[in-house]
Amino acid sequence: MKRIIIFSSLFLLVSCHQNNKITVDSIIKNAVIYTVNNSFDKASALAIKEGKIVAVGSNNEITNKFDAKNTIDAKGKFIYPGLIDAHCHFYGFGLSLQEVDLRGTKSMEEVISKLKVFQKAKNPQFIVGNGWDQNNWNIKKFPTKTILDIYFPNIPVVLNRIDGHAMLVNSKVLSLAKITRDTKATGGQIEVIDGELTGILVDNPMDLITKIIPKPNRKTQISALLDAEKVMFDYGLTTINDAGLDSDIINLMDSLQKAKAMKINVYAMITANQKNIDLYLKKGIYKTDNLDVRSFKMYGDGALGSRGACLHKEYSDMPKHFGALLSSISELKSIAKQIANSPFQLNSHAIGDSANTVILKIYKEVLAGKKDRRWKIEHAQVLQEADFDYFKLGIIPSVQPTHATSDMYWAEKRLGKDRLKNAYAYKKLLQKAGIVALGTDFPVEEVNPMLTFHSAFSRKDSKGFPKAGFQMENALTREETLKGMTIWAAFSDFEEKEKGSLEIGKWADFVMYDHDIMTLEEGKIPFIKPVQTFIKGNRVK
Repeated sequence: MKRIIIFSSLFLLVSCHQNNKITVDSIIKNAVIYTVNNSFDKASALAIKEGKIVAVGSNNEITNKFDAKNTIDAKGKFIYPGLIDAHCHFYGFGLSLQEVDLRGTKSMEEVISKLKVFQKAKNPQFIVGNGWDQNNWNIKKFPTKTILDIYFPNIPVVLNRIDGHAMLVNSKVLSLAKITRDTKATGGQIEVIDGELTGILVDNPMDLITKIIPKPNRKTQISALLDAEKVMFDYGLTTINDAGLDSDIINLMDSLQKAKAMKINVYAMITANQKNIDLYLKKGIYKTDNLDVRSFKMYGDGALGSRGACLHKEYSDMPKHFGALLSSISELKSIAKQIANSPFQLNSHAIGDSANTVILKIYKEVLAGKKDRRWKIEHAQVLQEADFDYFKLGIIPSVQPTHATSDMYWAEKRLGKDRLKNAYAYKKLLQKAGIVALGTDFPVEEVNPMLTFHSAFSRKDSKGFPKAGFQMENALTREETLKGMTIWAAFSDFEEKEKGSLEIGKWADFVMYDHDIMTLEEGKIPFIKPVQTFIKGNRVK
């Protein structure tokens, strides 16, 4: 009888303990979790309720305290905060999925082949292609419209270079856009050789072409966003910073998110033209659980690959050519002053050392006396030695590590040895600024964030070249790289209290891998993909 009473008492104690457990929506256990908190602690389990993390700890701590409707046994897999791409063109990438993909082409003949396949399959009235890069071809000069005119004499063809700062068009397009060899170009170039248009346009004059390209209808816009989102989730990206949007697409994103049709988190940079500035300074910052509209994107110059980046001294491989600012200094300053007098953030594209000098000086002037504004320099690709100190003022470098490993084959030709030393200088920028926000600039580069991770710490391409790494003095550590893709990127977006690390009170955005990217052999990193991706506690991959 006594033994029965003892058993009954034990049963009551256990029942009472179980009844005191807190019910949550999900528990993740048996994982290796990199929390990326201030101490860079690891954990093995976490609990999630209503999309947010309510506890992080050991398996016993979590399972003893919580009951869950859904328990996921990670079986030793590795979990990191949801990856953030601090600079990309999400909508543009989605549109490119609806057009001709020319990335990786090795010649103009291969470009023509892809265009012919697309024409046969789609029978379009207007062909747009994206992603060619003459630096990857045997003939590294800009192509001309001659071959396009042979194969496509009657249908308009517009081919955007991979950096988005140059395009090749055929004669049909030049005619439709009413461009002649006498058309004036400012902030860029309409190329004329031997008195004839070549079909190449660089930077601002491209607007003359963009105006005549048929605008995508709503169905195409929605397809672009949702198709792009699938690719993001496949690679473990949970937040993207879309660098340059107009209100129409921002509003569409908002409506899709509110309808639960689109789940990815978007930090939207509004294109800083006067129309958008007037509209959004009146509307004010707009934020939901999935969308943050609090920044403008300003364009300083073009790209190095198309020689549009604005340099203090002439290009090493093109005498008397310096690139160009896309707007006058007074126009750039006017935009910056307006935004400095508002609560909005300003993020400025600056690649050449001259463009960086101009933008950094403007930032210092208009932000005098204003604290915690977190304005960014997007790319910060080539800098004068003296200009690195500007980043001590709270200016954040937003950089793309794969630019270094994509450009390293030809960057010295553009810049020469001396200037190259202060190009792609991510470690030096980190030492001055205290943080770096890391992104890809896709579709200029590949979406895959593991290419970003690998390039940042190894300074090698995916084939392991160069063997000793490219300018290794500017390599980041793996820990710094992970922070740049999570908590530092979140901080650069004013979102560090809600994402970027796996801590109590933050959204349960995380990604799960079979391999530990913090220890995995470096050559294998570019080829791994996550096994699961979660946003707000819900699995999206």
